Amino acid sequence: MKTNKKTVEDSRAESVYSVLPADTNIYGNLFGGKLVEWIDSIGALVTHRHSSKNVVTANIDNLSFLEPIRLGDSVILHAWINYVGTTSMEVQVDTYREKKDDSLRALACTAFLTYVAIDEYGKPAPIPDLILKTEKQKKRFKEAQQRKEVRLKRKV
Repeated sequence: MKTNKKTVEDSRAESVYSVLPADTNIYGNLFGGKLVEWIDSIGALVTHRHSSKNVVTANIDNLSFLEPIRLGDSVILHAWINYVGTTSMEVQVDTYREKKDDSLRALACTAFLTYVAIDEYGKPAPIPDLILKTEKQKKRFKEAQQRKEVRLKRKV
């Protein structure tokens, strides 16, 4: 049985990190795996906020590195829910690189992640529906449904 509905804004989150030496490779670039860790962490936060349940990462889809992130840069992650099913949720995380020398921001990475809410026994649990307020949110919801259909076809 579904619980109350929530909006995209109810669970939206932002995180900011400084790129430190331990986060970089020998070329001074942020490790891709470190960025994926940060992305997965904020995605889990967003889905926990929406579902009020423990969540597990089911899929990372369309993760695209667009711009290098360097030692000393700031990393700003913006995350929100695109889609809600019965027990699963898709989160979009846009990552921006803010250069240390001139503070210019650029989109450095986009990612779509799917999480499943689980109950105390580790079984999928129902989650609140998503209230879509804007045309942009409705468009993202439909696009997320299409990505879900593609993922389900690949499973067969």
